[in-house]
Amino acid sequence: MKLYRNYSGGALPALNPNGSVLTIGAFDGVHRGHQGILQRVVDRARAQDRSSALLSFSPLPREFFGQPGVFALSNFRQKFALFSGLDLDIWLQLRFNAALAALQPEEFVKAVLVGRLDVREVHVGEDFRFGAKRAGDISVLRELGRKFGFDVYAFDEVLCASQRVSASRIRSHISQTDFTTATQLLGRAYRYQARVQHGQKLGRTLGYPTANLPWPQCNPLRGIFAVRVYGAGLIAHPAVASLGTRPAVQGKELLLEVHLFDFSGDLYGKRIEVQFEQKLRDEENFSSLEALVQQIEADARAARQILAA
Repeated sequence: MKLYRNYSGGALPALNPNGSVLTIGAFDGVHRGHQGILQRVVDRARAQDRSSALLSFSPLPREFFGQPGVFALSNFRQKFALFSGLDLDIWLQLRFNAALAALQPEEFVKAVLVGRLDVREVHVGEDFRFGAKRAGDISVLRELGRKFGFDVYAFDEVLCASQRVSASRIRSHISQTDFTTATQLLGRAYRYQARVQHGQKLGRTLGYPTANLPWPQCNPLRGIFAVRVYGAGLIAHPAVASLGTRPAVQGKELLLEVHLFDFSGDLYGKRIEVQFEQKLRDEENFSSLEALVQQIEADARAARQILAA
């Protein structure tokens, strides 16, 4: 899969001479619904000897406009791995900013879909919107397709338990710590990925050293969790994690602190993925460090039991 970023300029160098079969969207989480759409695009492109192409945006348009309750289900690295596994030919990842948001629907189609991707087919959802002030919908896209020489197809929704599989629904389940349902909708367990950073090293002095990861303010998940850790040579390593501002030690920075059981390696500066299994409790304040350590010990025992089940 070839990755490109700019929306201006000529046709992408990796394009098949016969053009592309394209889908457009945020594809946050690359969930079961997304996987079906992308497989359809790959199959259609192969059948017509064309490039299979994906057009997506970062940050998410809803994030850019400050819509509450929106947090990314996957970062760039996670998306790249998932897209590559689906045998896509081209990923055009555009930075969503004021200039891109201001493009009129026809400007967007002419500059990006036609100019960069030489599109011959576009596959989008019935509720697809694009262009300045979301002025373009699927009927506008079809009209522009007739003008510029491409076909437009609407894909069917993917259902799970009679409800639509969507990123917003997955976010809702994660926010409610319903990781079982989120896993069903994603088609895999929910994982958060980031680079381990240096902290105050208080956990080490208490006998529970932690790998500290920055946490986005927009993600409402908080509390103490049983987790598994991947990356940096680790595969499903059992751990207990604290996610919040650490009120027991007057903390202010929002952190995900992960204590890996029976581990003594150095993870500073390395990227790891934390897979959330089950919430143990909410964050609490404690009257003393002794009381805090007792609770940490209890949390560790509970997490070990859950992860061993």
